[in-house]
Amino acid sequence: MKLFLQVLTIARIEAQFFARHPKLLLAAAVVTLVPALYALIYLSSLWDPAAHTGALAVGLVNLDQGFSYRGQEFNVGQEVVATLKTSSRFGFRDYADEQEVRQAVRQGTLAFALIIPRDFSAHAIPGNQVGGGKPVVFASEGNSFEGAAISRHFAETLGQQVNQNLNERRWALALGNAADAQRSVERLRDGVGQLQHGARQLSRGAEQTAAGAKAVASGSAHLSSGVGQLTAGVKQLGAGLKAMDASLPPSTELVRLKTGAETLALRHGEMVRGMAELQNGSRRLFAGLSLLRDEARDSLFIPATAVDGVEQLADGMSRIDTGLTSAWDAQQKLAEGASLLSSGVDSLTGGMLVMGNGIQTAAGAIPEERLLDELAAGAGGLASGSNEVSGATRQLARGSQRIAQGIEQLAASLPAALPKLDGSPQGLANSVQPLVETDAVVGNSGSGFAPNVLPGALWLGAGVAVFLLHVRVLPRHALYFSRPAQLLGKVCLPAGVVLLQTLFLLAMVHYILKIHIVSPGAFALTLGVSALTFLLIVFALTRAFGDAGKGLAMILLAVQLTSSGGILPVELSGGLFMHISPWLPLTWAVRAIKASMFGAYAGAWAFPLLMVALAGLIAILMGCVVGRWRFVRPGHIGPTVDF
Repeated sequence: MKLFLQVLTIARIEAQFFARHPKLLLAAAVVTLVPALYALIYLSSLWDPAAHTGALAVGLVNLDQGFSYRGQEFNVGQEVVATLKTSSRFGFRDYADEQEVRQAVRQGTLAFALIIPRDFSAHAIPGNQVGGGKPVVFASEGNSFEGAAISRHFAETLGQQVNQNLNERRWALALGNAADAQRSVERLRDGVGQLQHGARQLSRGAEQTAAGAKAVASGSAHLSSGVGQLTAGVKQLGAGLKAMDASLPPSTELVRLKTGAETLALRHGEMVRGMAELQNGSRRLFAGLSLLRDEARDSLFIPATAVDGVEQLADGMSRIDTGLTSAWDAQQKLAEGASLLSSGVDSLTGGMLVMGNGIQTAAGAIPEERLLDELAAGAGGLASGSNEVSGATRQLARGSQRIAQGIEQLAASLPAALPKLDGSPQGLANSVQPLVETDAVVGNSGSGFAPNVLPGALWLGAGVAVFLLHVRVLPRHALYFSRPAQLLGKVCLPAGVVLLQTLFLLAMVHYILKIHIVSPGAFALTLGVSALTFLLIVFALTRAFGDAGKGLAMILLAVQLTSSGGILPVELSGGLFMHISPWLPLTWAVRAIKASMFGAYAGAWAFPLLMVALAGLIAILMGCVVGRWRFVRPGHIGPTVDF
């Protein structure tokens, strides 16, 4: 109980300070919020970096010339670029020149870049070797160690996605070839079926051909027998011909017939000539009668009856002349017929004589009627067998035709060569392997965090240095000094402290951590200028807001650590942090440290360091203008630290 009363007494006395000094109560309220504000600021910047990757600038250079493979054109580079832009995973920017995009990465304009070479499709599509297609992911570790880690993860994911897409297409091609092969097998099966059907028909036709051939053989045997009998019959024909020769008229009668025909033709010729003379005399007589008729008509002494008689006589003579003309024509035809008859009789008699000789020669060559019937029967059997052979031959031809068609279909169904995937199994599985190229190489993870930790440590050191003295207190004799003199004089001792801090920090980096520094002089200058700038900023905040300014300096440190891009690219922290980043001195200090330490940002450390120094000058102006000094006797100025 006594202990409780003693504790309560001390607490009540301390609480009276808050009642007498409202500013102390306000300061306590601010202090209570500092941990929550610090955690909120820091965690919100790292809350969901993946949700802000679209703000991370990434360069794209597609130099792929494409590749013709199995009659198809491929350009994997274009497909990769289109897929990346569709995903909106990063803020992709197109570049046409490889050196231009590399320089943009070195300068920090881009987080990293994807460079697709000219022969990317030519190596990626066939899959001849593992990782034949090598897109280049170019990043600068010095610019952003975590950004380079993101680029490596991007390269790994890109390789998996591209290989997966290519494998899907290869399997689609393989399945398509398998489907084509299946269709070819089906066509082959149809062709073999037709071939089998045609073979069956060919077999049946061959059987019928054999039967027909047998019938032909039998008919040929009958024919042979009939021909033998025909020979005997021809001998009998000779006897008949001899009998015919005996019944033919003798040659003397034939000669007389020939002579008579010739005499008839001669007499008819003489008669034609006589008829011609008779016709001429008749015409002369008709002409004389016509003249007599005309004179009788004109004569007064000839009676009319005589004239009529003369006219009738003239008419009669005219009819006689017409009849003679017809008779002459008929006689001329008779003469021609007699002449033809004479020629025919001549030929007939000659033929009869020859026929008689032929009959005598051919006698004995004519077979009997029975033998001729047998010969006809044999010929009939031969014809029937021939018909059967013909039908079987036609079936054999049709079967052969179907066999030919089936064989043609079979030949067409067989591919010239079985399609196969080129390349090796390992190459087909992983034909794309992105190549990560790193600029401004960082030795390890600790070195990668150093550009963010070192300026934070300098800021913390500047805050601790300010705690060593009363910032708002000056000796009374400095009342009439100029404001710059008052400020700089008050800062001198803390400046010496922070420069010593910087010296020990340099020694720690070089001798203990053994981090390789690309530009040691620029690195030392950057740390020194940054330490003095941070001291001036903390000093100006304390001058303006008293001890609360020191708390604001700590909160400002948390804001800057999350907005400087020292660990994660600031684009991944979200909109607010990304927009305030260029206005914070720690951002430029981090950039200058990366440039001098690793050669990041193409080694351009001068401009960021100039921006840090400009922030220090602004802090000096603020410290000169904002805040009040409290002037006391030099003896009343004591240390703020109680040992």
